[in-house]
Amino acid sequence: MKLGARIFKTGIAIILALYIAKFIGMPSPVFAGIAAIFAIKPTIYRSYLSILEQVQGNIIGAIVAVAFGLVFENNYIIVGLAALITIIIMLKLKLENSISLGLVTMIVILESPGEHFLQFAWIRFSTILIGILSAFVVNLIFLPPKYETKLYHRMSHLTEDIFKLIRLISMHASEHHLMKKEIEKIRERLVKVNLFYTLFNEERSYFKKSTIEKKRKTVIYRQMVSALQDSFDILKLLHRYEHELKLLPETIQIQIQERLDFLMNEHQKLLFQFLGKVSHNDLEEKKFEEQQEELLELFLDELKDKAFRSDQQSYHLMRFLSAMVDYHKQLTHLSILIESFQNYHKDANEVSIEEESEE
Repeated sequence: MKLGARIFKTGIAIILALYIAKFIGMPSPVFAGIAAIFAIKPTIYRSYLSILEQVQGNIIGAIVAVAFGLVFENNYIIVGLAALITIIIMLKLKLENSISLGLVTMIVILESPGEHFLQFAWIRFSTILIGILSAFVVNLIFLPPKYETKLYHRMSHLTEDIFKLIRLISMHASEHHLMKKEIEKIRERLVKVNLFYTLFNEERSYFKKSTIEKKRKTVIYRQMVSALQDSFDILKLLHRYEHELKLLPETIQIQIQERLDFLMNEHQKLLFQFLGKVSHNDLEEKKFEEQQEELLELFLDELKDKAFRSDQQSYHLMRFLSAMVDYHKQLTHLSILIESFQNYHKDANEVSIEEESEE
């Protein structure tokens, strides 16, 4: 297990919450530390949303606890009933993410001594609030996450692995059942890529110039994820129709392989172009268009063959060709976005991505 920034931030938030609670003179600073654990989030934006929810949950838990503490005697049945009411209220208010902290607040208040119940209720409510605020401060100023680096490297590594599998299947050098397991692993990694894109999208810039650049980058990364998804769709179709495609005439197989090689090479070059390491080549694009027309002509000629048209080969080939066309469109759009970004942000046309190995 790799120790990440969030783990360190959690530890620092707990320390800060405990010290502040003790400095103020709270009788039970441990509750501040517990609250800090719930409030740590991976991005500043999520931390902002979290503090709003956690404060509301803390208030609701405190109100329910005070109401039950003043009306009923303190026993386990009353605590359970108060917990049920707290959960219902928070579900109605769509505060599911702060239910745990709300229940903690409710329980620690109901466990307060009876003689000075309201005073202890206020103290413990305030102690938990200190923990929430401490976590927010740590999220705000300490170890700001760099999700762009994580996102780019995950996409880059995943793209390379997808291309390796595509080439293995194209060369008929793979075991069908083993490749199925590898594709499932790729699917899981693609889900994580989408998660990192969401986290990167939630990061906020505080200066106008940076905000405009960030928005343009966000659009580019969204298109990168779409292109990556299309390459994964190609892999799945290639694996699914491996046997049918293997039975195609050799001329069509060669054309498909050449087209796949071009698409994969262009995809990799676009990733480097985004970093400012290579430039766009219009000649390669014209060559691809010629290959596309040639492949379409070969396919139409094969459709004239009744034997070819009588089974599902034509349907599978058409579906595969359609997927490659969609993939090409995604790459073309990505190329336009990257060129536009580099033209509008000439002072930042070489995007700085730190070296990082995939976790």
